[in-house]
Amino acid sequence: MSRPASGPDLLGTRLRHLLELLDGDVAAVYADLGLEGFRPRFTPVVRVLAASGPCSIREVAGAIGVTHSAASQTVAQMVKQGLVVLTPGDEDARRRIVRLTPKAEALLPVLDAEFEATAAAAAEFEAELSFPLSRLVDEALDALRRRPMRQRIAAAAPDLIARHGVHDDSP
Repeated sequence: MSRPASGPDLLGTRLRHLLELLDGDVAAVYADLGLEGFRPRFTPVVRVLAASGPCSIREVAGAIGVTHSAASQTVAQMVKQGLVVLTPGDEDARRRIVRLTPKAEALLPVLDAEFEATAAAAAEFEAELSFPLSRLVDEALDALRRRPMRQRIAAAAPDLIARHGVHDDSP
């Protein structure tokens, strides 16, 4: 099977594949370290909580640059793994505070060492590229904050939804 052509075609698919390759290998390192079930998406949460102490899910989301929903889903998975606990906030019981468990705190030395090794490997990886991927990702995120992809698609085909979208034909 041949490689897909370079360019914007299938961009989301190729980005997901790249992320699968990166995350898959980091997850394999966790398994090699005896951390079965520990996922790469847990590390930023652990690092924020280790540095800042207990935080709300919203604060965690802001610190790691993901949506509240994504942070909430990750925290829920971490609760199941026994890595964090959730408690109600002091002023607002609806606000959930995330705290590391002793199990997660015991992992900090190995996670710190793994993080440093991964950062060094990422720097080596980026040195092989014609342009730093981290800089390009930052630029892409900024561009999508300015003008989301949905708006770009609508501008590229203004009548697409009108012609092919879901229609409510009820009286």
